[in-house]
Amino acid sequence: MLGGGARAAKPSFVSYISPEEIHIKEPIEKEVNPHLLPGELLLCEASTVYKYMQEDGSNRGTYGKLVCTNFKISFLDDDSASDDDEPEFKNKIVGENDITLQCVDQIYGVYDEKKKLLTGQLRKYPERLIIYCKDLRVFNFCLRYTKEEEVKRIVSGIVHHSQTPKLLKRLFLFSYASAAPNNTDGRNQTVMFDTLEDWRDELERTKGNVKYKTVTTNEGYRVSEKIYKTISKPPYELLKMDDLSSSLPSLQDIQTAYTRFKQLFLIDNSTDFWATDVKWFSLLESTNWLEIIRRVLKKAIEVAECLERQHTNVLLIEESASDLCCVISSLVQVMMDSYSRTKSGFQSLIQKEWVIGGHGFLERCNHLRKSEKEEAPVFLLLLNCVWQLVQQYPPAFEFTETYLTVLSDSLYVPVFSTFFFNSQHQRDTSASGESLKTQSGPFRFLTVWDWSVQFDPKAQAFLNNPFYAEKPKLDKSQRKTARFKHQRQLSLPLTQPKPSTKRGFFREETDHLIKNILGKRIGKFINSSDEPPNSFREFYESWHSKPVDYHGLLLPRIDGPEIKVWAQRYLRWIPEAQLHGGGTIAITAKILDLMEEVQSLQVKMDEKHSQAVSGDVHSVTTPRNSARLSSLFPFALLQRQSVKPALPTSTWKDLEDEDDLVKRDDEFVDLSGDMS
Repeated sequence: MLGGGARAAKPSFVSYISPEEIHIKEPIEKEVNPHLLPGELLLCEASTVYKYMQEDGSNRGTYGKLVCTNFKISFLDDDSASDDDEPEFKNKIVGENDITLQCVDQIYGVYDEKKKLLTGQLRKYPERLIIYCKDLRVFNFCLRYTKEEEVKRIVSGIVHHSQTPKLLKRLFLFSYASAAPNNTDGRNQTVMFDTLEDWRDELERTKGNVKYKTVTTNEGYRVSEKIYKTISKPPYELLKMDDLSSSLPSLQDIQTAYTRFKQLFLIDNSTDFWATDVKWFSLLESTNWLEIIRRVLKKAIEVAECLERQHTNVLLIEESASDLCCVISSLVQVMMDSYSRTKSGFQSLIQKEWVIGGHGFLERCNHLRKSEKEEAPVFLLLLNCVWQLVQQYPPAFEFTETYLTVLSDSLYVPVFSTFFFNSQHQRDTSASGESLKTQSGPFRFLTVWDWSVQFDPKAQAFLNNPFYAEKPKLDKSQRKTARFKHQRQLSLPLTQPKPSTKRGFFREETDHLIKNILGKRIGKFINSSDEPPNSFREFYESWHSKPVDYHGLLLPRIDGPEIKVWAQRYLRWIPEAQLHGGGTIAITAKILDLMEEVQSLQVKMDEKHSQAVSGDVHSVTTPRNSARLSSLFPFALLQRQSVKPALPTSTWKDLEDEDDLVKRDDEFVDLSGDMS
């Protein structure tokens, strides 16, 4: 017994085994080699690398090999050599443990439990490597058991090839284009707008050929390297000007808001997730990202009001004419033209407004790592706005949110040329390998619209909306009377573009004169806005008071909590945010069962009349009997089941008086019994 003044001895046990060794998975014995694409070269590798499981705070993980190529960073373990239990939604180019070099956002090294951003030449090499990706994945590697020379090579290689500036032709895009077989057409009914006929067909489709026509003034890029083709219009047509530079946030504000926003989802471990969960809404509001989405949608509604109610064309003005002009013009067309809500129509819209329209993907996505000042998520802003419409009016869209998610991922896959040039002129020049005199060159770039390159037919089914309310086809008599009310008005640069080396017949004085005429004198013919301040509200509320026509004008709901977080894209890598056996996928699976039953009955009825069903309804294959089904399907299939996190004592005290579902494991709802 201890005396009254005696103290109990302090615990003296010391563990000399690291957490990694407690939950160790033996290193792979057989050699696992990376799957290399045509033109892909292995640059460096390191064995006995320990990869932590992101969702588990107990340092569980697996050993494997970390490799770096001229295309990607890849982690190979024994699961990489096995084709068993493959997910149904698998990307054929980028695997679960693959990171394209353009997808790497930031790299941190851990030195004595302190994180340090890794850039340039390294004097000391870390014991842990944390890679933050632009698609919001987080990879955590332990290099403590790797040979010192291999650590130096792999860390230096990854930092150099993913973080240092590079030339355009050093992108893997060119290596792949020169080595890959040209066995895909790549169009898939998508209008590429790379010929004069494509523009003429578009004017005819929208009835724009009544007032507008395509001209060959810019043939060979004599006038501008920014604009591919030119459309002429009546010189004194009444229109309304809208300067987006003054009415919408700047690109710097957009970049700042998104940088804050994405930090909420770059989660290292479960503890960090639950720590931010306590103050989630205040953190979300402070980013200002959802408010920017609201303002952009509001501006698109204002433009739609001018076209729909005031019957006035709108001239969008911006300093570059290829950023926010692309966002607003695209959104207005999605809202007003049902063709733009089909998959091929939406892809054609992006080709027209963004790819051919000269959006600077290289600078805005910082693919070449040259300047962070020019970086801004403008295209992601468009996809976020379109997602708001998709989740508010699902039957109006032929594509799903999964389609938008994989499209956002494709921004960082340098196998396709779609998002890796600043203009069609730059693409043509790079493809030819010399001047514009050569009409065809050694490179034949792939386009992202050929989804068979990334997904097999079974996986592509997830991109199609099974509940799409397809527009009924008009007969010939109805087709003659059908007419679009409005035509698209091209955006106008506010500042003069950089002069081309080939000036053609335009001199600088002429350009300056045209700028003055368009910016000042044409103001006499521009309608001044005489609309009352509450005109927008009346138009907005009047439309929402009527039944929705899924093939007519669509106006997004922008009040209060109607603007939501794109959960599938931003939460898909966080298992704690998943609802196992629930969410919209559970509802979708049940409805698909009913649709299949109706189709089966319809087939039996048609067989009596010797008419087989044509199969117009898209069927989506869902693993309804799978225990891995979750609310973030299909991406959640790539995640292992989460282990209940060990929260700090302070966090438990904050939650101990609440009926908190976090304190117990999620209940699994088995859908197989109800859907068999």
